[in-house]
Amino acid sequence: MLESEGEFARRISRRSFLEQSAYGLGGIALGAMSGSAARADVHQAKWDSKGVILKPQYPVRAKRIIHLSMAGGPSAYETLDYKPKLNELHGKPFPVSLTKGQQLAQLQGSQLLCFGSKATFKKWGKSGQEISNYFPHIGGIADDICIVRSMVTEQINHDPAQAFMNSGSILKGRPSMGSWLLYGLGSASENLPGYVVMISVGRGGAQPVSAKQWSSGFLPGKFQGVQFQTKGDAVHFVGNPEGVCQSTQRIVVDEIKRLNGMLASERVDPELQTRIAQYELAFRMQSSIPDLTDMSKEPQSVLDMYGVKKAGDGTFASNCLLARRLVERGARFVQLYHRGWDHHGDIEHAMPVAAEETDRASAALVTDLKQRGMLDDTLVIWGGEFGRTPMGQGTGRDHHIRSFSLWMAGGGIKPGLTYGSTDELGYNSVENVVSMHDLHATLLYLCGINHETFTVKFLGLDARLSGVEPSMILKDIVA
Repeated sequence: MLESEGEFARRISRRSFLEQSAYGLGGIALGAMSGSAARADVHQAKWDSKGVILKPQYPVRAKRIIHLSMAGGPSAYETLDYKPKLNELHGKPFPVSLTKGQQLAQLQGSQLLCFGSKATFKKWGKSGQEISNYFPHIGGIADDICIVRSMVTEQINHDPAQAFMNSGSILKGRPSMGSWLLYGLGSASENLPGYVVMISVGRGGAQPVSAKQWSSGFLPGKFQGVQFQTKGDAVHFVGNPEGVCQSTQRIVVDEIKRLNGMLASERVDPELQTRIAQYELAFRMQSSIPDLTDMSKEPQSVLDMYGVKKAGDGTFASNCLLARRLVERGARFVQLYHRGWDHHGDIEHAMPVAAEETDRASAALVTDLKQRGMLDDTLVIWGGEFGRTPMGQGTGRDHHIRSFSLWMAGGGIKPGLTYGSTDELGYNSVENVVSMHDLHATLLYLCGINHETFTVKFLGLDARLSGVEPSMILKDIVA
């Protein structure tokens, strides 16, 4: 007799407690991991379903998300937040009243001096949004983007800050926002992963990015992000070995599926169901991946617009074009990390390099989606895990959590809008302050999901992406 998911959870919890109690909460977590339950319009997960959301709880504005993650934390003062007063006070002592008792990363105990912007700013487009001269292509789409200048976060070091950006928590084992979205809505593609991650490395530095950033955490493994290689073959060993034809491979996959199905008929095991689903997906990817990565049919004008010199060369530009091709084919969440923004020194020369590597392709992605009629229901996000200090760290800037900027486009976001502000020196976000949990709540809202009821039982609690404290949906920036 087929046992229910609840029975499976209780059984696995008892077994973990009795037989693996030496592993402490880790063993108990295994049982809780399988006890997924969501409230309101979210049904109990059926492991062969697309997603767990029965029907949208809000109007669906964004069907897919592309997150352009600038790993390392871009400085707002050289990108999106013009601070003439900071320039005026360059080299003078920074006001103690602002920094007293505040958390700093590497500047703690140092003499704090104002550090003016190394960029110049101008107003772009009909909206007149102020963007630095380092980003002329993003400036060219100023009327299509919404700039948020009042972001704050809670973690001052890269890895936990990236974890907080992705999962709303610094604790290991929490699902990333891409996994949450895939769990809720599923993928529109049968032949490609619904959540894909790609990483490019800039010339100005290579801040590490951990694979835990796209973990599915306590959600079933099939909702985990899949990392594509950015040089050479996007997926290793996607083709059959020499001497193994497609029909033979199909027989093998079918037999494995039959054997796994015999076990699955006896009990509900989410990891077993994941294994069955991923075998099928891997088989279908043998034909879908070559088509996805074959950019020979892309017009030269499109390659030039992105700045792609050679498809699959590992650059951010190539990844942006591949991201567009992925969402065209049904991917739900695509995340591009560009490692090159950790500017503790020589920001005057390093920032233009990082900007040059990302500016053209970021703008091209928005323009390309718009030309294809996809921008209206595709949300594009550009930003880092935190910001940089308005005080100098030699020739660079230290980590900063009390203010930073990002921009968004499409997917129901108001275009040509600047939202929120910082004080005159850019140290604190002071108007319409936006936390990471507010951002997560808004992303889910744009996708038609109520962040308060979109929960999963974990360790006896209703875990959710937007955290336990009240979060605000940024309706002022929603079209």
